[in-house]
Amino acid sequence: MGIPKSMQEKYDVIAPIITEFCEKHLNSEYSAVSLLLLEKLCCKRPSPLIKGKPNTWACGIVYAIGSTNFLFDKTQRPHMKAAELAEKFGLSQSTAGSKAGEILKLLKITTFDPRWTLPSNLGDNPMVWMFETKSGFIIDVRYVSREIQEEFFNAGMIPFIPADRQSAPPPQEDSNSDPEKTERSKKKKEQYPIEGQLTFID
Repeated sequence: MGIPKSMQEKYDVIAPIITEFCEKHLNSEYSAVSLLLLEKLCCKRPSPLIKGKPNTWACGIVYAIGSTNFLFDKTQRPHMKAAELAEKFGLSQSTAGSKAGEILKLLKITTFDPRWTLPSNLGDNPMVWMFETKSGFIIDVRYVSREIQEEFFNAGMIPFIPADRQSAPPPQEDSNSDPEKTERSKKKKEQYPIEGQLTFID
């Protein structure tokens, strides 16, 4: 998307703040996705960036992307506490959280939102792979046949073929299960009927 001329100056001030912070404390993925969010905010009419301090907006943007990607969960890598993130921007956690909440609400960003998921997290984000058929069946495209996955990929509905990235965990199976039952289950998955228009589950 292009930055409106009227917002280019704002973008040029906020973008370096985001880039410097992410490259120093997080990674290049956070930088790239946060800059995309900055662009989106620049393109809003009217843009909320017109009012407020650039540093506060930069913090709110990174905080919003962080919350969507579980940055504040200590099991994640990278990981950073919300209070620590705010402190590094010279803000209180309440101010940072409030600005992030404003952004999330304005752009209707939710947890597991595929639009704002880091590329490395796409394979583990269920909202990227869960689809609903016209007849009401819910399927996880990670566990259908490769042929069907390729159809989804070629249609631009999934970001990659899971097996090619080896990022999707295998389905859990009982080691004591009947081999014939397991084979029937496998064939059933491969022949799972996909009917009509498929959409992301809300």
